[in-house]
Formats: sequence, C-alpha cells, structure tokens
Amino acid sequence: MGFDPARTAFVFPGQGSQIVGMGAALAASDPPAAAVFAEADRGLGAGFSELCWNGPADVLNDTLNTQPALLTHSIAVLRALEARLPGLRPACVAGHSLGEFSALVAAGALEYAEALHLVRERGRAMKAAGERAPGGMAAVLGLETPIIQEVCREAAAETGGVIQVANDNCPGQVVISGDEPTLARATEALTQRGARRVVRLAVSIAAHSPLMEHGLGVFNQALDSAPLREAGIPIYGNVGAAPLRTAPDLRADLRAQLTSPVRWTDSIRAMVQAGIATFVELGPGAVLCGLIRRIAPGVATIALDGPESFTQIAS
Repeated sequence: MGFDPARTAFVFPGQGSQIVGMGAALAASDPPAAAVFAEADRGLGAGFSELCWNGPADVLNDTLNTQPALLTHSIAVLRALEARLPGLRPACVAGHSLGEFSALVAAGALEYAEALHLVRERGRAMKAAGERAPGGMAAVLGLETPIIQEVCREAAAETGGVIQVANDNCPGQVVISGDEPTLARATEALTQRGARRVVRLAVSIAAHSPLMEHGLGVFNQALDSAPLREAGIPIYGNVGAAPLRTAPDLRADLRAQLTSPVRWTDSIRAMVQAGIATFVELGPGAVLCGLIRRIAPGVATIALDGPESFTQIAS
C-alpha cells in the first residue's frame, strides 16, 4: 500500500501497548532496528533489549521500563521504515502520552539517546508521584465526554478529592484519573448516568491528573536540561491538540502533559482538518489505528510493528 507523505502523519503509541517480545523479530531482520536496541542497552544498561524481547512481563510493565521500551521499539520501527524508504518525511507527527517523545525524535526535535534519558526520568517521576499520592484510572465506555466531565466535577465536589478526564481517546472511549475514593464515586455515578462499562485499568497511579504534581520537580529538572531544538515538521501536542515546532512550545507541552488530559480525539481531528489522509502507527500493536478509525472513519491507517508489517508499504 502506498501513501502520499505530504498527506501522511506518523503516530506513536503510549503505555498499554507494550508486550513481551516487542521488537525482537524486527531487530533480528533489520540492522537499523538492531542498532536502536543496542543504543538502549548502552544508555540504560546491558540486558534492556532482553527485557523487551523476553520479559518477564511484570518487570517490563514497571513504568520505569515500559516508557523507554516503547520509545525504543517505536524508533526501531521508524529507522527500519527510513531504511526502506530513504528520504521519507511525513507532513506531521503525534504521540499518545508517552508516545509524544517518540514523535519528538521523529521530528528531529530531540536525539534518541536524550529521549531515552528523559523518558526514564519521566517514569521515575511518575512512579514517585504515585507512591506519594496513590490513585487509579478507569476507562469509561459508551458515554459522551461532556457528561463524563460533569460527573467528575460532581464527584470531586462531593469528596473534596481529585478526578478528571485523563485521555479523550475517541468517541465512546474516555479514561478518567484520580484518587481512589473519588474514582470510586465517579465510577458509580457514571454507571448510573448510562455508561456501558467503567473498567479499572491495571495501574496504581493517577496519570494526567493533578496528583502527578508530586513528580513534576524531578521531571522538570530533566526536561529543562534536555537539548530540545526546533522540530523539522509539526508535532501535534497532547495538551493543546495543535501543531508545535519551537523548543519552548514543546517543552511547555511536555511539562503540562503529566497533569493535563491527553486530547487525542482533538489532535486527530486537527490533523485531518489540516489535510492528513493516512496515519501510520509505529510501535507495538495497532491501538492507535483503532482509535483513529473511530475518530475519522474516512482516513487510511497502517500499523507498522514486526518485519512482516512492512509488506503494507511500497518500497
């Protein structure tokens, strides 16, 4: 399947897409992908690639490891794609939550080695924030975002706690995040208001909520020292759902992202409005492709992961 780069966006998945075995077949078949994993081993310690490829799952799922693992796999897929189609340049890029760091590398705003360090620090900060201010997250299915926002406001007023929309993933799928008592109250109220299901996620932190403020100091220090530069192509940020290019704008979006909702639905709609007709997901699985098809049914989606997936593109 061919695509017009001038009407194509690259998108990168975030936490939840990781799986033991990610990148193993690609690294075995593609030297550029193998080089990306080798650089991760140099930067994060020997054996990091083995963790991605062979687990164990509980260690891979620790956010300290999940975040750099997803970055590594996404960039490995990107380098394999670039080797097949030299000079390929999409019109823009975006990443879902953690995936925004992969988008930075793809747009030339941050070197891969620096991104590895930054996402490891981000994972450390989020884990520490979760220990200081425990919370949780839940996916709300079959209810419109404005109703969910209203219920969150009511639940927070009742408990005096924290709850908010964390990820507006696509129509009918929204994730909320907050402290345990308020999350429980919101879950009950959402069911009463007609949600098809409210499913607790297997996380012990309240990502993309004010409870992450406890980790901001550590992360902001790393972010302030990271050598960000102007992006070569627009990056649609999670917080503003608008194209960003300058280092100050990118830094501000990444800083706000930890405590702000991921506006994925709005980001995809903005890219479609700007003329994007094809979305290529680079990383494990095809979660984003599924969300994008629900947001914009008329666009084409391509998921690139293992070596066999590249048969979808023209070489």
